[in-house]
Amino acid sequence: MRYDQGVLREIRARVDIAALIGSYVSLKKRGNDLVGLCPFHAEKTPSFHVHPDRGFFKCFGCGAGGDAITFVQKSENLDFAEAVRTLAAKAGIELQPENPRAARVRSEREAIYESNRVAAAYFARMLAGERGAHGRAYCSRRGFSNETLEGFGLGYAPDSWSGLVNELQNNGIDLAIAAKAGLVKAGQRGYYDFYRDRLMVPTYSTTGEVIAFGGRAIGDGEPKYLNTSTTPVYTKGHHLFALNLARKAAQNDRTLIVVEGYLDCIALHQAGFRNAVAALGTSFTAEQAAELRKYAEYVFLCFDGDAAGSAAATKAIDVASKEIEHTGSSVRIVLLPPGDDPDSFIRTKGPAAFQTLLDEAKRALEFRIDAETERLRAGFESPARLNQRAESLIRRLAPREEWDRWRVYVAGRLQVNVDDLRNSRFLADSANFAPHSKTAFAPSRHVAASVEPLSFEREVLSILLEEPALGKEFGERIGASRFRNEVYRRVYERIVEAAGMLISTADVFGLFAED
Repeated sequence: MRYDQGVLREIRARVDIAALIGSYVSLKKRGNDLVGLCPFHAEKTPSFHVHPDRGFFKCFGCGAGGDAITFVQKSENLDFAEAVRTLAAKAGIELQPENPRAARVRSEREAIYESNRVAAAYFARMLAGERGAHGRAYCSRRGFSNETLEGFGLGYAPDSWSGLVNELQNNGIDLAIAAKAGLVKAGQRGYYDFYRDRLMVPTYSTTGEVIAFGGRAIGDGEPKYLNTSTTPVYTKGHHLFALNLARKAAQNDRTLIVVEGYLDCIALHQAGFRNAVAALGTSFTAEQAAELRKYAEYVFLCFDGDAAGSAAATKAIDVASKEIEHTGSSVRIVLLPPGDDPDSFIRTKGPAAFQTLLDEAKRALEFRIDAETERLRAGFESPARLNQRAESLIRRLAPREEWDRWRVYVAGRLQVNVDDLRNSRFLADSANFAPHSKTAFAPSRHVAASVEPLSFEREVLSILLEEPALGKEFGERIGASRFRNEVYRRVYERIVEAAGMLISTADVFGLFAED
């Protein structure tokens, strides 16, 4: 779709780009510009600049840049015409008619949006009315409040073959369009309702449009969950449930919590964790990781605490590493107790207990290293192979400036000789390093001698200052005699002696308050 340049100039002039971008990103004034963390790539130091007087933005980290239209395109995954229409509506500008082909494409998408709006209103009305007693009883058993029902637009699909069909027809909706939206199916006798006797959970785009539905069986219906497949406005695996709500809550601390199911997500919101989203019944995907990257610097991925959950967490870390920078530290893994999901955990143990799970969540790299340790203890890995795998994980999931720190962590955590582990770095840098080799690991003595001891000592103390609870384990693996610097050795000995009583960095400093 081509728009008159005069109209585009008027949109750019009327839209306050600072206010627009400020609704997505926390911005701070710096001179004549505004700066913040880029919503299009993960970063810790702000490199995203907004120039209100000139009407454009630029990220010096990833190179993204443009005007208000470009920003809406990238943020909301819209094409140019959709972004123009979105901003024109905000600015109160009437657009001229489109060409026929573009109008047909837009017409189909808007017709699907309208079908979904009518369906969502119908389901909500059914839940609140006489026919919704079954659905309300189910919501009551789940502990959902009326405020939660309204906030998420929950509804009920009656056990009827034609209730929604009739509602759509009464509102002038073409049933062929409703079928494309996944709301009805075509049978030999005409169209019939796709969802029956189910709690209906709508998924919204970040712009507020209903794009999909999830239906949870209330009775004995199968399957238990019935979700919208790919449609012209929804691609399975590309969206996150409740992101329209959670992105607002994430503006302050740039943190999002990802769970597997939408009912788990709703339970977390009701318990006060309003930065929770759900993966909508799919395995965590790169597209979802890219969405998270726009709004969050830190991500908690929640999984069941069984073998399947651990496997899913490992896969999710690999997926996240392709889209989220510094995945090893910026992504954390929450494993729930066996038999629990977030909803049941919140209901039986309360929000405070869930917050404790978040506080104690392992960093992604820590989780992967611990998993490798279990393989070693079970006899599935040799120490040499473990060294190589740990080195590969460190290089892939951590920024270069943290590599040595993670190597020391591995040495203390995995019962691996520190020098051997550090030597694997040099072997990895050489042409002879073979990550899939089954031969024994035999580091050379001259390489071991080249490691700077004070660097090692500083790394050990740095880790213990941040994670003092590791003092006992480090003390068992790394003797104080390894420290050549007397001051460092005394600090190390004091921390190890007090292990078990130290929880925070402040506790460590308290050891030396009277020195």
